Amino acid sequence: MRPMSNIRKTNVRRGKEEGATLVEYGLIVGLISIAAITAIAAIGGDISGFFTEAQNTISAEAPGTS
Repeated sequence: MRPMSNIRKTNVRRGKEEGATLVEYGLIVGLISIAAITAIAAIGGDISGFFTEAQNTISAEAPGTS
């Protein structure tokens, strides 16, 4: 059987590892967020232009909208 001091050390070590894992997940989420925002900003104008063009085409071809 292990002495109590070893059990306490193990629990302290486990707590530090869980804290490190939480920080790592936070960094990953942050990097993914930055990548997503950059991608959306890069293609946002193209998507807006696409929908504007589609709207204009539909409006021009719809009967009775002249």
